[in-house]
This record gives sequence, structure tokens and C-alpha cells, in this order.
Amino acid sequence: MATPRAVLLDIDGVLTTSWKPIDGAAPAVARIRACGLDVAFVTNTTSLSRARIAELLEASGIPVRPDEVVTAARAAAAYLIQQHPGCSCLFLNAGSVGEDLDGVHVVGEGEWDADIVLTGGAGPSVGYTELNAAFRLLLRGAPLVAMQRNFSWRTAEGPQLDMGAFVTGLEQAANVRATVIGKPSPSFFAAVLAELGVTPAEAVMVGDDIDADVLGAQASGLGGVLVRTGKFRPEVLDRAASPPDHVIDSIADLPALLGLPEDH
Repeated sequence: MATPRAVLLDIDGVLTTSWKPIDGAAPAVARIRACGLDVAFVTNTTSLSRARIAELLEASGIPVRPDEVVTAARAAAAYLIQQHPGCSCLFLNAGSVGEDLDGVHVVGEGEWDADIVLTGGAGPSVGYTELNAAFRLLLRGAPLVAMQRNFSWRTAEGPQLDMGAFVTGLEQAANVRATVIGKPSPSFFAAVLAELGVTPAEAVMVGDDIDADVLGAQASGLGGVLVRTGKFRPEVLDRAASPPDHVIDSIADLPALLGLPEDH
């Protein structure tokens, strides 16, 4: 494939698994940087702030600045501040995204009255009480805003259920449609490209989720590369709505696919 100006990299399942580096990830990223390509680390992870993600990647041997990390939480904050200024949010999420939600009014724990239902990632702290409170707000007319609608993610213990299953359930139960902010939203990819100063044709997205990462990027005009690590499953690829531009075994194979010289 033609060498792009910028590379968008998913994190979970592409660079790390449970924050342990995937073989070849650090050298691949270093080679991409050495060849002068811009890099953005784009993730639907909703349990950690950009600063914490950068720290964890650094510990995995991949030096990253916080401003190079683009999270669904940061994108959701920008959307809410612009589209729903001053509104309160019932936030269903496992983990803490900290400063990434600066400027957004999130109601306190145990408070159920809010203007908007905002969903992040699934986990033990998001149970029936929280989901039922969200359902009731949706019935009253509150908008449903989802940072992402991934159905699963990959950990060292195997696949884990994610918030997408519950977002779909809330949509069906309350007869509403969520506004999705993270991947594969076209606005998410557009914001990343604007930050990098490149056009869709000058960028490539690398991910392990064929729908959220690869086909979402391709629908926005970027090149798409699917890796056979993380949540990749052959049967999901076989039944995909359309094929990825490229499929590689892992991130270690990306520099060669991009035609990057080995002497950098």
C-alpha cells in the first residue's frame, strides 16, 4: 500500500493486551515514528484518562505523549459541551476517566435525576440499578449518548462483555437511538484527522475490531488494516459487511505493509 502521512493505532488488542505489550509493538511504533509519520493512539477505552493511558504505554515500552492519545471520553466531553451546554449527565461507566470529562456536569453517585444518559464502559459497578435508572430517564425523553458501543474487548483472561450490549438493550427497551461518539463515528475520525492536519486519503487506521476500527475508518475514507490479534476472530471477518483493505498477523507486520525502510 502507499505510505500514508499519518497512522491511527488502536491500543487494546493492537499494541497491548491487559497493558502487556504485544510482540513487536514497540519496535513497530518506533520505526513508524523514525520514518516521519504522524501517529495518533485512538481508543474507545473509557476506564482511564489520556494521561494514565500514556503512562501505561510508556511502561509497556511505547513512549507516548498524553496529547497523542484520543479517547472516546475526551470526544464525548467536547460533544456535550458544544451540543448540550450546562446539562447534567447520568454517567454509566466502570473506571475513572478523570480530567477527560472536564467541563461536563456528572451527577454524583446514587443520584439518578439528570438531563442526559451518558454511557462509557461496562464492568461490575454498572448493574441493574444503574441501568434501570438510565432506562427511566430515557423514557422521560433524556438523550442517550454512548462513548462507544463495542460488544467486547480482549483481556489476558479472555474476552469480556462491554457496554455495547447494554446500549443496544436500552435502545430497544426505551425505543431510542444512541448518539455514538467514539469509533466508528465519522465525527470521531474527522476530529483525529483535523488534529493531525491530514486528509482521510493520507491516513490509515489499524485495529483489531473490524467494525469499530477498520470498516468505520474505511467508511470515512481512511485506509483500514485489521490485525489478527486482540479480539480478532476469523468467523467475524468471514461475515463482515465488507472486507478490510488489508489483514496482517500483528502490528509487527505494519512497517513492511507501509513500505517503510528498515534502516531508520
